[in-house]
Parts: sequence; C-alpha cells; structure tokens
Amino acid sequence: MARGRRLALSSAVLAVAGAAAGWALSAPERPGPADLPPGDAAAGERVFWAAGCASCHAAPQASGDAMLELAGGVELESEFGTFVAPNISTDPNHGIGGWTVSDFANAVRGGVSPDGRHYYPAFPYTSYSRMSDEDVADLFAFMQTLPAVAGDAPAHRVSFPFNVRRGVGLWKRLYLNDEPQVALAGASEEAVRGQYLVEALGHCGECHTPRAVTGGLETESWLGGRPNITPGGDIADWSEEDIAYYLESGFTPDFDSAGGRMAAVVRNMARLPAEDREAIAAYLKTVPAVGSEVAEGE
Repeated sequence: MARGRRLALSSAVLAVAGAAAGWALSAPERPGPADLPPGDAAAGERVFWAAGCASCHAAPQASGDAMLELAGGVELESEFGTFVAPNISTDPNHGIGGWTVSDFANAVRGGVSPDGRHYYPAFPYTSYSRMSDEDVADLFAFMQTLPAVAGDAPAHRVSFPFNVRRGVGLWKRLYLNDEPQVALAGASEEAVRGQYLVEALGHCGECHTPRAVTGGLETESWLGGRPNITPGGDIADWSEEDIAYYLESGFTPDFDSAGGRMAAVVRNMARLPAEDREAIAAYLKTVPAVGSEVAEGE
C-alpha cells in the first residue's frame, strides 16, 4: 500500500514538473529590439507590397485604394480551424494605431502581441522573422500613413486543443528561427536579393512548401509543394524571364493566367520594381530541385 502511494505521489510530482516545464517553454518571447532605426515611409511602401500585407488584411475582394484600408476579414482555412486576418489599420481601438515600433517588430518577427499573447502562425511570422530591422521600421512607418478603419474582424473559429494559444509557444520552438532556408554559396547578388524577397518578405514557402502533420514546413522539400516552384517541379521549363513576367502580368508562358490566391500575389508583385521580380526569378532558378513525386505523395 505504501509503495503504491509512493508511486502515485511520484507520478503526480512528475506530472506537475512536466506541466511547469511546458508552461515555461511555451512562454511568449519578445525578440524585437527597442532601438530600431527611424523608418522611411516611402521605402516602407515597397516592403508593404512585397510582404503581401493587403492580401490578407484588406477587405475580401478589395481593389484600388481600398487595398490600403486594412480592416481585415479574409478567412484562411486550415486543418486546425479557420483563421481570420485582423484589423491592422491605424485605428487605435480596433487596429494597431496605439502600437510602438517595438510592438510591431515583436508581432511581425516573433508572433507576440503587445499584451503578451502568441499569434497563430496563420500570420506568417515564421517567414517575417528574417526581416531586417530597416524593413520592419520602414514598413511600420508606411503603415502609419494609412487610414484608420473602425471595427473588429470576426473571431477565429478554432476548436480545442488548438484554441489554447499557449501551445503555440512550443510549436515556435520547433519552427520559428531567422536562419536562411537554403545555402546560396557563390550565388549572385541578384539571387541573394531574391532569397530575401522569397524567404522573408514574400513568405512564398508558406504556400509552396509541404507541411508536416504539426503544421510546420518540411524544409527539406523547400518550395516543392503544390505547385512545386523549384527547378525540378511545375515551372522547371520556365526561364527567368518567364517567371519575372508571370509575377508582373499573371500570364504563364502557355498564356494561362494566375488564379485563386496567386492572383492576389501577382497584384502585389506587379507594384514592385522590375529588379525585384527578376531577383525572385534568379533565386527560384538557384534553389535545390525537388522532384514532382514529392508533391504527388502529399
């Protein structure tokens, strides 16, 4: 009997210790420095379009100037629930009008809110974690010039256990880092710029890389999802010029056109200078090829 009580007590102690360790490991961390450089709003507009902010945070089907009214509302469906992009306009009550640049950096690169909560990784901070201090500051400065829009976007629709945000902290320990996704030894300056645009700002891997059952990216098949945009996949026979033109116009070499979410990506990319689209194309021709069987086996 005494032995049974000791075992029960030991199990309880281990359970409490495990819970305490999990609680500590899942704590939100604010990585953003408080001394970011002064932001340049004009430079930040280029970052804004490269990062695709309007694609999720403008109202669904918005166009023209309405793309700068960041009231949120776009729904992102996943196996874990439906996530809804929030209001990130300059409204101080419903948006981010009351944030500091450090608040913004912590949200964008660390997925942590000003009040210390984890954001769900439907917000692609696992890519934005690679953003430079200058681009974070410039983006924030530009967004401060945009109109305030009152009203909250609808809440996420996420069931247990995924509605326990604290668990996101453990997920971040597996998937949140600021390291490059691929090594580009000896690559051109153009390809290096393209790497930053694809891996950080454009967060292309969030859609084009296969995911594990945990929702994290399977980076050994980087950009080899559906469609596969590595040199071994669906655009293997496209030239750099073809890729750059597609990002500007939405037209493929076969005169098909971009649809779905990619159409919104093209609208953003078309606003960038031609050298940025060319840099993306150079990078995509440099990444390791992933065979088409990877996508087929998903």
